[in-house]
Amino acid sequence: MFRRRRREQPEQVAEQEPAAPVRESGPWDADEPHPESDRIDLGGLRLPHNPDFDVRLASVGDQHVGVVVLHEESSLQLQALAAPRSSGLWDEVKTKILAQARHLEEQEGPFGRELAGEMRVESTTRPARYIGVDGPRWFLLAVISGPAALDEAAAAAYIDFLKDIVVVRGDEPMAREEPIPLRRPNEQTSEKADERPGLNPFKRGPEISEIR
Repeated sequence: MFRRRRREQPEQVAEQEPAAPVRESGPWDADEPHPESDRIDLGGLRLPHNPDFDVRLASVGDQHVGVVVLHEESSLQLQALAAPRSSGLWDEVKTKILAQARHLEEQEGPFGRELAGEMRVESTTRPARYIGVDGPRWFLLAVISGPAALDEAAAAAYIDFLKDIVVVRGDEPMAREEPIPLRRPNEQTSEKADERPGLNPFKRGPEISEIR
């Protein structure tokens, strides 16, 4: 006599299988379902680990305020800011950028409306592309400068990089446009380090330098 196999309850299935991402690509919020991959944990940002990219923390005093990613002759600057729960910041930030730079124009990009043209660095000009992404209580500003700002083929590596970033806003109260705290990968508390399964403290990880 064969017994009918009892079906698993939906709740049990949900616990066994992680939820699938509801979007095809990021930047992702840390609290939403997103693909698990090898990322560099910088606290407020988790960046894809690409051996071809040179990742550097940008610091003001003792505070890490952004990230600079170097690849070939171009660069990508990243800054994650706290945003209001009710609205995003990109429209406002975009207006401020346009007021300061005269040689930028709006265009449609993979993340929506963006700015492209030239930015002035001291006495010289450099091609630049400003991309803004509004998330839940955070805003991510990405600036591609150099040849990749004008060449879609050269920018493809940076665009793929952006699509796999995870933003960790946290639950702490933060002022509007306050930089989301960043840290070096080795600046982890021992308590958090102990919680990570399979952590090898002697394994060499990605090297992150600083720009001040």
